[in-house]
Amino acid sequence: MEQQQTHSLIVGYILWIFGFLGAHRFYFGKPISGTIYFFTLGIFFIGWIVDLFLIPSMERQADIRFVPGPLDYTVAWILLVFVGLFGVHRMYMGKWFSGILYLVTAGLFGIGYIYDLWTLNDQITLINGAYASAV
Repeated sequence: MEQQQTHSLIVGYILWIFGFLGAHRFYFGKPISGTIYFFTLGIFFIGWIVDLFLIPSMERQADIRFVPGPLDYTVAWILLVFVGLFGVHRMYMGKWFSGILYLVTAGLFGIGYIYDLWTLNDQITLINGAYASAV
């Protein structure tokens, strides 16, 4: 049985363009190295270049680690990156109260936004896993 894809290789490479800020690492569920890349410019651009060749394995690991389901990881990440301060990604996940709270507080003054960079993949996995066990 083939593993269902949760993360997009194409999106990973697009995010790699901004990888010196850790974007692709956050997307593939590696928040610690994503944070390190953010503060060190992709470990002074060397790690960023090496990651060009590591992205396929990061995508495979993400597909194994995270649970597929009705919520699409890529859609949630796009919403977080572009309109996350307005809570749209949380509304997409069905978290209406916190989504509206993000809307009126600019992502809880940015702290909630940073929290979601670290935990979005796990939040979606919990929702998709609950859906899978209910079906």
